[in-house]
Amino acid sequence: MADAGAGLDRVTADARADEPTKPRVFLTRLIPEPGLTSLREAFEVVGGTEDRPATREELLSNVRDVDAMLCLLTESIDKEVVDATGPRLRVISNMAVGFDNIDVAAATARRIVVTNTPGVLTDATADLTWSLILALSRRVVEGDRLVREGRFPTWGPFVLLGREVFGATLGIVGMGRIGQAVARRAAGFEMPVLYVRRGGPLADADIPCGARWEYREELDDLLRESDIVSLHVPLDQRTRHLIGERELSLMRPGSFLINTSRGPVVDEAALVAALREGELGGAGLDVYEREPELAPGLVGLDNVVLLPHLGSGTRETRGRMAEMAVRNAIAIVRGEGKASVVNPEVL
Repeated sequence: MADAGAGLDRVTADARADEPTKPRVFLTRLIPEPGLTSLREAFEVVGGTEDRPATREELLSNVRDVDAMLCLLTESIDKEVVDATGPRLRVISNMAVGFDNIDVAAATARRIVVTNTPGVLTDATADLTWSLILALSRRVVEGDRLVREGRFPTWGPFVLLGREVFGATLGIVGMGRIGQAVARRAAGFEMPVLYVRRGGPLADADIPCGARWEYREELDDLLRESDIVSLHVPLDQRTRHLIGERELSLMRPGSFLINTSRGPVVDEAALVAALREGELGGAGLDVYEREPELAPGLVGLDNVVLLPHLGSGTRETRGRMAEMAVRNAIAIVRGEGKASVVNPEVL
């Protein structure tokens, strides 16, 4: 019996030796299901057991011997991290639409594919944009605080008067997927929409029938003509501090600025000054210039609504983002299927 058992052990060991070795992935942070299970089925997973950003030391040490990295916008994958990667790394899969947290040029120089997750969070971010517009215009956060603090004795004709959204002019800076989704929702409020777009005016076929969307060639013109300005641009050298002191001075008195794109698109110190001086009616922010830090003075202002980067924050959307990031990593490592590639020249 002992000999038979030893023989069975050898057969089992030989069978395991014949099993194909899974590629290795460095997961920088815990991701939602079902993406996590899919990742574990396709890869040997390193890291990703806690819901916190990876430390600098973890980033530099864990990229050396893996075939893929799946990261989030909370991790800075800069040139130092890219240079620390070993020869096996094929793909950096970012669980986000924006990829300003990754040095794409450094990755491209190393022939490493960078992927992102566009499309899956469009509606969630557009919905949140409208949450900010309505909360700001009707002073919802101030009203909630008033009631909770017991300072609501009765109805009064001058209590927290806001601004009407219906019929106001909406200016959209960046008319991509999210910008267009925000514009489509404006139809219910019968709002004319002005927009600027790097690629020029949209084709007629891309504008919903009956929609009042008008292209503006210059950002300055849009700022002067809009009651509400909503930002939907990626962060790069052209958009960093796109909205600064000069641009804020062009906006209509009492108008609102909404930012659900990336924090550094706005010069936050200039925004605080404009809000304090009454040049703007208010601002609704989901992102910040030095996130999660806020510019001094921002918290003390009543005419701002501040959210903790909730643009894609629904269970459904975050789940789809994780799934797409996993599919991207699998597609590149296996060389099969389609992936959303940021630097296609590597391929």
